Amino acid sequence: MSKDNGPMQKPAEGPRPERPGGPNLKLSRNLLSWMILMGTAMVLLVYLQSRYPSPEPITLSKFYSYVDDGQIERLIINHGEGKLEGWRKRTGADPAGTEPVRFVVNYPQGAMDSEFLRELRDKLPKADIKEEKPNPYLVMLLQFLPWLILFAFIWFFIFRQIRNVGTGGGMLGSFGRSRHRVSTKEHTNITFADVAGIEEAKDEVQEIVEFLKSPKKFQRLGGRIPRGVLLIGEPGCGKTLLAKAIAGEADVPFLSISGSDFVEMFVGVGASRVRDLFKQAKDSAPCIIFLDEIDAVGRRRGMGFGGGGHDEREQTLNAILVEMDGFDTNDQVIVIAATNRADVLDPALIRPGRFDRQVYVPLPDVKGRYEILKVHTRKVKLGPNVDLKRVARGTAGFSGAELAALVNEGAIIAAMADKDYIEHDDLEEARDKVRWGRSKRSRIIDESEKKATAYHEAGHALVQALEKNADPLHKVSIVPRGPYGGATFSLPERDRTTYGLKYLQSMLRVCCAGRIAEERFTGDINSGAMGDIRQATSIARKMIAEWGMNRRLGFVAYADEGRGGFFDWPGNRDYADDTAKAIDEEVQKLVDEAYKQTEAVLQQHDDQVRAIAEALLKFETLTGDEVHAIIRGETLDRATVTDLLDDPGAMPKPVGVARPVKAEPKSGPDLGQGPLPQPSS
Repeated sequence: MSKDNGPMQKPAEGPRPERPGGPNLKLSRNLLSWMILMGTAMVLLVYLQSRYPSPEPITLSKFYSYVDDGQIERLIINHGEGKLEGWRKRTGADPAGTEPVRFVVNYPQGAMDSEFLRELRDKLPKADIKEEKPNPYLVMLLQFLPWLILFAFIWFFIFRQIRNVGTGGGMLGSFGRSRHRVSTKEHTNITFADVAGIEEAKDEVQEIVEFLKSPKKFQRLGGRIPRGVLLIGEPGCGKTLLAKAIAGEADVPFLSISGSDFVEMFVGVGASRVRDLFKQAKDSAPCIIFLDEIDAVGRRRGMGFGGGGHDEREQTLNAILVEMDGFDTNDQVIVIAATNRADVLDPALIRPGRFDRQVYVPLPDVKGRYEILKVHTRKVKLGPNVDLKRVARGTAGFSGAELAALVNEGAIIAAMADKDYIEHDDLEEARDKVRWGRSKRSRIIDESEKKATAYHEAGHALVQALEKNADPLHKVSIVPRGPYGGATFSLPERDRTTYGLKYLQSMLRVCCAGRIAEERFTGDINSGAMGDIRQATSIARKMIAEWGMNRRLGFVAYADEGRGGFFDWPGNRDYADDTAKAIDEEVQKLVDEAYKQTEAVLQQHDDQVRAIAEALLKFETLTGDEVHAIIRGETLDRATVTDLLDDPGAMPKPVGVARPVKAEPKSGPDLGQGPLPQPSS
């Protein structure tokens, strides 16, 4: 199975959704444009004023002196403003220039009568004298002009901009319109052939495809197809891909939207978007509505601190409930939702009549992982030594998305090494990189720390190789990777859905082996065993409190499942303090027993631990076969890390029998073969 929304999918086309915050963005851009325009106009105005200076204000006596001297060349009498504006000849006291000097003088309006004008014309016979009488309509307009400008600003920059961006939500514009993406078969080109590893889930949704293709086949017998299908599964298991494959097989439009796209800052917008989405879906029927991460809006109502009816998320959920109840029997609209938190959904949302069917999309098993790897390796070049079945065995717990990333990382690693195709070692390195991080070969490590890590991992590797109730040992390495200074890897022979008591006890002994070997051979301990301690404690506590594997506490579950969060305190437990004390005592007892058993095993195999540690210091990484060869008393005949650094062309040689180690393995309990399902640091 491929991952949700795989990287090779083409972008969906169709009606392009409004960008989140579209109206605000458009409004801000218009405001910015107008501000730039107004700023440019102001700069231009200042420039013109500097080029054309304002008139010189003068007094009445100065004006009469100009009239008596005959210096005025032009005069404009403004009766409305009571001003005289004129131009006079330049004198020696004026700055140099050829243009007449402009002046202005205030004059009482009542004094500017016909007698005044006649006197001016008599004294200035050569001057150009004009009269300007005010227009009453213009005067009224000038009085109301500031208010008109203010109203125009509010209209164009607020109301009109918001109203013009969309019609779905009234004054809210496109806030109330759905932001879904529409895809068709031509755009996605995804069918059931692209979905692998979840055959049971594909069989369950096959009838939906049949209904969308031929609805009369069901209506003939009076049957009703489920209105909603809820896909439940871990992240990356292929829920979104499965929904797109349904749409591709049925060849109908695919309307997809995330649950978080409904929620907005305005109350009521989410409900409006839900109504708009379902309206467009009915207009496009037959079609599929896909609601991804529906738990964002579909959580159980009344869980918030507010608890009020005006909660935006609850209004959105109510709208979804109403719309899904409003489907007619002949509406060819199927609602598919996906979530990995089905436990928090509102009961009204998953009742029959809404989401009638719940389809579990699990993590793939070994066969499913093999099929998924075949899907993702269609377009890559694989070498002849690639064994996809072995890769599938070594990727227990990987989702489809992680397997897609594994193939992609393998292709990148092979390309960086200038290879013509991907080899099996590239996929092995890609698996470790995807799950545990990139190897840090350039990291400078102190020799004492490196030695402690080698003995730590040697202890893990030996006990894993001797334990017969766990998974086979795959490899052990002291190359730092991610948060780990070293790691011991397993290769499960099968997928485990349940854990047996003997298997869990073996895991506890493997967890303890690193610390014990480190202390025994270096005389010191460090914080590198933190992950082992946490894992051992978690296993022991689950064995006692959840899985009923303790005689003292019996067949009773003591885990606070479903609790936690803000209201988690010791007094909120379902059992007494004495029981909590007993749980702690039994956890300590179980871990102590595993610790003592592991000490005895390592004491009996002292030479093998030392040999494995020395081999790790020489080669840094050992395979499971090489570890077993060392335990049998064989030595490794291949290039060391130093040889590879001196001669990059040196190739590792296969494991061979050369000479025995110091002594034959001491007799002791044969605990079989097995590792941890995750690296032991």
